[in-house]
Amino acid sequence: MPLTASTAYTIVSGLTIVAVGISAAGFFRPPAAILESMADVDVAESWLPMLGTMKAAGALGLLIGIVLPAPRIGTAAAIGLVVYFVGACLVHLRAGDYAVSGQHVYLLLAVGTLVLDLLA
Repeated sequence: MPLTASTAYTIVSGLTIVAVGISAAGFFRPPAAILESMADVDVAESWLPMLGTMKAAGALGLLIGIVLPAPRIGTAAAIGLVVYFVGACLVHLRAGDYAVSGQHVYLLLAVGTLVLDLLA
């Protein structure tokens, strides 16, 4: 059975949902590593619940786009996640953090999801 764009989209979107969902949950009860990372890039701890909510909304939107007959919701969610993680990368760059880390992986997943969504 050949791998179609639709199947690839579902697989990559599922990975993105899980990864971003776990990351979002971490922002509601952040461990010391997340608090330290956010402090290093000058993101206030008070922003974490809002940032976690945005991630969770993106993951939920992707899920809705797969499960319900509303694929444009999934497209909008993928666009939102790409914008979110581009912003996260820019915040890290602005703070002088040039290391490849979590936000880059999430950005690649979000871009992959968006591209496959548009191809499917």
